Amino acid sequence: MLFRDSPEQAIFREELRHFLDQELPSSEWNMRNDREEMNEDEAIFTRSFRNKLAERGWLTLGWPTAFGGGGADFVMQTIYMEEMSSRGAPGAYDQGIWLAGPALMQQGTTLQQDRWLPGLRSGTSNWCQLFSEPGAGSDLASLQTSAVRDGDEYILNGQKIWSSGAAQADWGILLARTDTDAPKHRGISYFILDMKLPGITVRPLTNMMETGHFCEVFFDDVRIPKDCLIGEENRGWYTAAGTLDQERSSINRVVMSRSTLEALIEAVRKNSSATMEVRYEIADRSIDFEIGRWLCYRVAHMQSQGLSPNYEASISKVFGTELQRQIGTSGIRVLGLYGLLEPNSPYAPLKGRVERWALAGPSYTIAGGTSEVNRNVIATRGLGLPRA
Repeated sequence: MLFRDSPEQAIFREELRHFLDQELPSSEWNMRNDREEMNEDEAIFTRSFRNKLAERGWLTLGWPTAFGGGGADFVMQTIYMEEMSSRGAPGAYDQGIWLAGPALMQQGTTLQQDRWLPGLRSGTSNWCQLFSEPGAGSDLASLQTSAVRDGDEYILNGQKIWSSGAAQADWGILLARTDTDAPKHRGISYFILDMKLPGITVRPLTNMMETGHFCEVFFDDVRIPKDCLIGEENRGWYTAAGTLDQERSSINRVVMSRSTLEALIEAVRKNSSATMEVRYEIADRSIDFEIGRWLCYRVAHMQSQGLSPNYEASISKVFGTELQRQIGTSGIRVLGLYGLLEPNSPYAPLKGRVERWALAGPSYTIAGGTSEVNRNVIATRGLGLPRA
């Protein structure tokens, strides 16, 4: 299937590019990955930039109009995400809008929607995902964090890990076990958690880039009001499955690396002594980029037709995150030892972004379900192979 922009889509793509040319200083944001921390000035700029996106209705472009969104189909949303992420636009991918919003619109009550959707639409609330645990990441349904009903509240105890942005989050989408006697895929409930409640401790995990993008979160007798339960008690796994499919279908993981790939191509173009191996390396990454991009549009097209991609989203996720990992390693092969220099080095080519990608790359193959988990989804649900 060949995807081409319709006249309406082409006009929208040009509108996005014009906006980015006017509002985004490319020298500051180009070639960045979303694992890098922001300084104070960058954080202020990001809030201002997100306000402009919200004013145009772009943050919730794909939400139904009944919920204050733009009512755009998934292909139009993908065009938006592609243009924003390829330029490193801060706030283009938002966990609250992309993950919490659909769960609330599909499973939340009217009161819950009125409570949380306005902050998501305006871009003024920060969200995190509280799914993975030390013993339940790849096998998420084995989670042990418990939420025990006590009158009009649930008492939450346990631990989550690998929660992106939890240290800055106002709210979190949480999975907790509410029935310890039920089979592991049952007895799990889906909550909205106020991250400022007493008993919550957030500890940033310092990664190889010496940043605290990921966090571990501890719960010690945290009392969650019962009206923070989304959907039916003990049926949260099925809501979470939709959240995970949504997380795995975004094009941002592919196009986020576009500016770095283009810079590497230009570096090789200027180097008349580049070896055949280097040229092949860059050619392979360019092939991967095009394939990854079209895999994302395939998923978006399916969603726009009312279909629910499952293993197709996993194919896109595996391929896209493997590309993110390879951009850093390929960059080092192209630039040699200079590619290992950090951004603050005056000798670092491409502003040191290759080193950043090399360090951040492996994490992309883990977040949103490891490559191994997603390959198993492809094997069983896509190819009909027996479970091991």
